[in-house]
Amino acid sequence: MSVSLPHHSVLIVGGGQAGLSLSHHLQAAGVDHLVLEKHKAMHTWQTQRWDSFTLVPPNWQCALPGHAYAGPAPNGFMKKGEIVEYLDGFLAKLKPPLREGVAVESVRPLPGGGFQVRSSDGEYTADQVVVASGGYHQPIVPRLAERLPASVTQLHSADYRNPDQLPAGKVLVVGAGQSGAQIAEDLHLAGREVVLAVGEAPRCARFYRGRDVVDWLADMGYYDMPVTAHPLREGVRDNTNHYVAGRDGGRDIDLRRFALEGMQLYGPLQALDGDTLRFAPTLAAALDSADRTYNGINASIDAHIAKLGLDAPPPSVYTPLWAPEGERETLSLSASGITSVIWCIGFAPDFRWLAAPVFDGRGHPVHERGVTGVPGLYFLGLPWLHTWGSGRFSGVDRDAAFIAERILDRRAGPSAGVATAATEACPA
Repeated sequence: MSVSLPHHSVLIVGGGQAGLSLSHHLQAAGVDHLVLEKHKAMHTWQTQRWDSFTLVPPNWQCALPGHAYAGPAPNGFMKKGEIVEYLDGFLAKLKPPLREGVAVESVRPLPGGGFQVRSSDGEYTADQVVVASGGYHQPIVPRLAERLPASVTQLHSADYRNPDQLPAGKVLVVGAGQSGAQIAEDLHLAGREVVLAVGEAPRCARFYRGRDVVDWLADMGYYDMPVTAHPLREGVRDNTNHYVAGRDGGRDIDLRRFALEGMQLYGPLQALDGDTLRFAPTLAAALDSADRTYNGINASIDAHIAKLGLDAPPPSVYTPLWAPEGERETLSLSASGITSVIWCIGFAPDFRWLAAPVFDGRGHPVHERGVTGVPGLYFLGLPWLHTWGSGRFSGVDRDAAFIAERILDRRAGPSAGVATAATEACPA
């Protein structure tokens, strides 16, 4: 028996900045579509950011379609509440066809073309589907965490809000990427004792030669560079973000300075043997590597200034303020007074609900600028989908416009539509 299901030309999975940016372009083109969001629109900005969170790129890079930043501080860094207000303004202006609190449980291509979508609120069919749910789905917490004493409070960075959340005592922050470094700084500024397990994250200057480094890199065309032109090609998608701060008007994050001020730095956490935490003996190498990146970015700015003959303050080279006397590889959990651990080692993608042959061996989607090998199936909002800004406010509009064009191209083609597939019987 045939069953008629609600049908849309385009179904967008995810109501974050990516999915809603695409909705903007589809509305402008008069394309019927529906956005399904598991939680609330833009929910991660309210639920997965700590209280003192600020943007790292300057405000002028907030350029959602039809909703560029128009506040008084284009070169400043919005705080968490200001970011939420900015996004609420975008949502109110857009008025998208959005259903919140609806989880997509499965998407599969139909034999006659188009897709069947099962959700927590029923089934749909769609001519085309755009996955705009991001790539940060499952907080990564190592199995080692299971062996920590119950007396030790554990949080993932997604759940950290402020130092008062944690019991008295020393805090172990595992991971020194963008989130880990900023959370360690947040705790440090609050007077908490911090042990920081440092990995291979790079760092960059906040300001150099009279301007924000982001401004220089924008002028140099870095943010327009497609992934296909990057020296690492698709490998850049695996890179850890540079750590730098937008807090208090913006500044460098220098782990060496933190060490001089009492923060204890170790290499990456590797194991727990009874009461003993074991760390890799790579702290010095990690700090040196981060500084090489820092100085390398500044050197590229020097070359840009020299090439164009620009008037700017003189160049400089960062020299280390502190260096470890030796590698500390062990730490007694109890003797050190550690009462809390914050895991800042990222997120893993989880696309198990998408039953389409578009993934590599690590579960990452294979695509070219968001277009997959399955006709009518796209990704949007992933890091380095096309450029550095693809997963950010700065570049998602360009990507959304591109996907909207591909959607329109397909609608105009001979394979558009799933009129037959939309009424196929589905197994109970």
